[in-house]
Amino acid sequence: MFERVLIANRGEIACRVIRTCRRLGIHTIAVYSEADRDAQHVRLADEAWPIGGPRPADSYLRGDAILDVAKRTGAQAIHPGYGFLSENTDFARICTDAGIAFIGPRPESIDAMGSKAAAKALMEQHAVPLVPGYHGANQDAAHLAEQAVQTGFPLMIKPAAGGGGKGMRIVRDAAEFADALASAQREAASSFGDARMILERYVEHPRHIEFQVFGDTHGNVIHLNERECSAQRRYQKVLEETPSPFLDDARRQAMGAAAIAAAKAVDYVGAGTVEFIVAQSGEFFFMEMNTRLQVEHPVTEMTLGLDLVEWQLRVAAGQPLPLTQDQVHSHGHAIEVRLYAEDPDQNFLPGSGKLQTLRLPAPSRHVRLDGGVIEGDSVTIFYDPMIAKLIVWDENRQQALQRLREALAASEIVGPKSNIGFLERLARHPAVVEGRIDTGYLDRHLDEFLVGDVSPTDGVLFAAATAALLHDEYSVSVTAGDPHSPWARADAWRIGHAGKRIIALTLREQRHDIEAHGHSGNYQLRHGEARCEVRGARLLDGSLSARFDGESLRVPLRADAQRVLLHDANGQRYRFTRAVAFAWEAKDAAGGNQVIAPMPGRIVLVKTKAGDVVEQGQELLVMEAMKMELALKAPRAGTIESVNATQGEFVEADAVLVRFADA
Repeated sequence: MFERVLIANRGEIACRVIRTCRRLGIHTIAVYSEADRDAQHVRLADEAWPIGGPRPADSYLRGDAILDVAKRTGAQAIHPGYGFLSENTDFARICTDAGIAFIGPRPESIDAMGSKAAAKALMEQHAVPLVPGYHGANQDAAHLAEQAVQTGFPLMIKPAAGGGGKGMRIVRDAAEFADALASAQREAASSFGDARMILERYVEHPRHIEFQVFGDTHGNVIHLNERECSAQRRYQKVLEETPSPFLDDARRQAMGAAAIAAAKAVDYVGAGTVEFIVAQSGEFFFMEMNTRLQVEHPVTEMTLGLDLVEWQLRVAAGQPLPLTQDQVHSHGHAIEVRLYAEDPDQNFLPGSGKLQTLRLPAPSRHVRLDGGVIEGDSVTIFYDPMIAKLIVWDENRQQALQRLREALAASEIVGPKSNIGFLERLARHPAVVEGRIDTGYLDRHLDEFLVGDVSPTDGVLFAAATAALLHDEYSVSVTAGDPHSPWARADAWRIGHAGKRIIALTLREQRHDIEAHGHSGNYQLRHGEARCEVRGARLLDGSLSARFDGESLRVPLRADAQRVLLHDANGQRYRFTRAVAFAWEAKDAAGGNQVIAPMPGRIVLVKTKAGDVVEQGQELLVMEAMKMELALKAPRAGTIESVNATQGEFVEADAVLVRFADA
């Protein structure tokens, strides 16, 4: 086994690899960019070395700099994690040539599967089922348009290199093809440095089911069962689980055999994933092979009781696979979701900034957390905005889903916006609960999963106000030191009559004022015309218990001086920000006369100029930020006064990019 391993990655996966290495007694070496000098993977590793600027191209994609650190530190092996250089043939080769083990497949295997077009041609030779389409070398736009017509619509445009849903487009008729192709090529060139495309017939309402495969240098190849990843938004996986609720034993066996055949076709060594698209009829087709560890590998580990990173290390060190196919036994059901700094109600706009509060459930037999940040860290604009992976396990799928709901309810992120509320609605949605979601369902029915402008009921407001009152009273009594003193009561008491307080709560910029009389858990509350008598209110173990107009209720919530977080009886999350009782509100001065950059990024397309007359919602610019293309649209109809951005320019957050002439 290796004694010194360098991790050529960052964030969650770097921390994940370090944990396994530490358990095995392996010395770990981290590398980091300028933006990551205080990152958790730097703090966890036994030693860490700087390799360049914050942009991936200046640091984590610099194979030469990483290899130089490996040589200087005496690393015997390099673990690439996923993303960055994990599927880079040249990097795998220079590691091998330098006498340093690359913890992954052979360069030839990466090369064979790195091009989707070449991989499909190879799978065709080994009788692995393929979707009809075009994966040839001729990339002329006119030729691709002809091939699109020949393949038939609807079809999928996909980058020949790369993965993760980047650059993929669905085209439903020939008139859309040229614009979709150009957009896909731009995104692929930016993400992978390769604009080559393949075309595939688009299978309507498909499932996405992948098989974890493992090979060793002794000629053994097995699979470690499937993971279903059909819950997707814009080709990005949102929820992954194993076993698949769709497969029966016969289909699972057939797909597992096909996955092994695909791996053997490239003489595969190490961890890999063979991905299939599955029609509603059960017919399945090879989609691609990821020659690395997958983000969702923990669900496989949870059901099999294995450590796949340990398997990677042992195989790379020349050891045989620890198990044969007959020895692989699954138990229970596991589900993974990813907590992101993003705003689902603003088209999942990625966020950045300091994690002022990061509360996650305690790890247990049923709950696992894989993260790369802690409270007080910042989510940077330069990398993927994932905060943590939340993985749950239980004896069956129904119980695992309930574990997921409970774990999400115990999670809170303050700072950048997060997708926790979106994931909570996902975990309760009938399409997920009944196991019938397909890869396009979220995009077709996205409004069903968004919180939107859900207004709190009076009951929710009364519960939140009660929690705020109890918190304030406790805080004052602790500060005063004498709980029996009238000065220890935060109840606005007056000589001769009951005091009145205003509890001001805001939710999505909507202010709610609740009038309160009383103290010590007994209150009379009023919101507008609605009234409520509260008796016996207590805060204990993350919940409020009280009698509201005589009805005893227990409400899961947390309260402090700044906010109140609670869930109603339907699991709907409300996070109220506490406001001062009386405040002056300024009017919005922008008046819809400008378009600003929602976050730092690079302008990739300018589609307007001064003097143009535009319609509301018309696309004016396209910017790239956090590995995504964002379309910036006109807030109203009118005439463009000035455009303050050029193609290729890097702009800061809140920079004014377009100004409108006065209406």
